[in-house]
Amino acid sequence: MVISSLQALLADFAHERDWGQFHTPKNLAMALVGEAGELAAEFQWLTPEDSARVMADPHRAEAVRQEMADVFSYLLRLADVLDVDLDQALRDKVELNRKRYPTEHARGSSAKYTAFEQP
Repeated sequence: MVISSLQALLADFAHERDWGQFHTPKNLAMALVGEAGELAAEFQWLTPEDSARVMADPHRAEAVRQEMADVFSYLLRLADVLDVDLDQALRDKVELNRKRYPTEHARGSSAKYTAFEQP
């Protein structure tokens, strides 16, 4: 499904329940942060190796999928409410990051883009 059809699915779901009144940008942003925290909690205290294998455990994998879906749904809903074209926003951000993180400086580095800026 494309982004707009997923947003329509979520908008219909919210409309059927009269939840539009609660889906303000502030509330959706807060819900998004809360769900991102729940996703992070699925990885809390795992070693890097264990976190890389989290999807091998069916119970953990399902929990991770559910939390990722929650994060994604709130992001989609927020973009819909704010009339943000997520496809274009992502393309714009990648282009900006191409400039911020030139390959010759950023390859293999986790440094923030400000480390590559000229004084």
